[in-house]
Amino acid sequence: MHGVFVDANEALAMIFERLATPDDPRVRIHRDPDATPDQLPKILDGAEIAIVDHTALPTDIAKNCAGLKHVVFLGTGARSYMNPEELGQLGIAVHLIRGYGDTAVAESAIALMWAAARGIARMDREMRAGTWLREDGMQLTGKTLGLIGFGGIAAEVARIALGSGMRVLSWNRSPKNLAGVEFVSLDRLLAESHVVSLHLLLNDETRGFLARERIAALRPGVILVNTARGALVDEAAMIDALKSGHIRHAGLDVFNTEPLPADHPLTKLQNVTLSAHSAFRTPEASENLIGAAWEHCRRIARG
Repeated sequence: MHGVFVDANEALAMIFERLATPDDPRVRIHRDPDATPDQLPKILDGAEIAIVDHTALPTDIAKNCAGLKHVVFLGTGARSYMNPEELGQLGIAVHLIRGYGDTAVAESAIALMWAAARGIARMDREMRAGTWLREDGMQLTGKTLGLIGFGGIAAEVARIALGSGMRVLSWNRSPKNLAGVEFVSLDRLLAESHVVSLHLLLNDETRGFLARERIAALRPGVILVNTARGALVDEAAMIDALKSGHIRHAGLDVFNTEPLPADHPLTKLQNVTLSAHSAFRTPEASENLIGAAWEHCRRIARG
């Protein structure tokens, strides 16, 4: 049995090589982070395991990947890049990696929240253009943070927010419990939160979860943070709410279209802080991620 890491950047490739052991299954590293879906049948060349960081694997392409039985996706958001159920019908199992970057993503969500509250990105842009921009920010101590979804990342966000003196509410589809966090109805969370941060997995049930009606139910002047998946939010409704000021500011790490086009409406709004789907990118998280990918490969090889 052998595999191919189909779209490795140099940093991940080096970690992957360093964490390999003599008894590991053979995995070839394709050092091209810009690999395209149509290239995958040739890149895989009969391999049973595909390790995928960010390249889409449409079902019709997977049909042409002779011998492919397993996809190890580097993260939890495989549905943004492939259809696991359709691949399963082809006999291809999709394996996810959870928890590798909980702290990294949580810290990024907190950073976006603070940057949004104080308008730091806009001040930076204006000062570079020669304008001494000074505006009142939002003081977050004593304010309410609402977490939609409560897994490992949200728990880390809660820990940091509680330590900074915020009140933390959460809504989750299944019962959860964490000291200091009040679990409430979604309607109450939307109405009371000064900041709302999204932490849901993307699936058929959560796609478009923050629809226009729910955006309208947000507390006026709310800060919205999304480090989960762009498709969780009705993008057009969010943009309308940003333009009207109903959403004071959005801190966004994820988008419906990635990379985000230079002429996208979000790039034209002053009350948006953007980061390039990089919340998980720290050396510590990368080490955890690649270590978990190797464990998947070893388990698959053992049958």
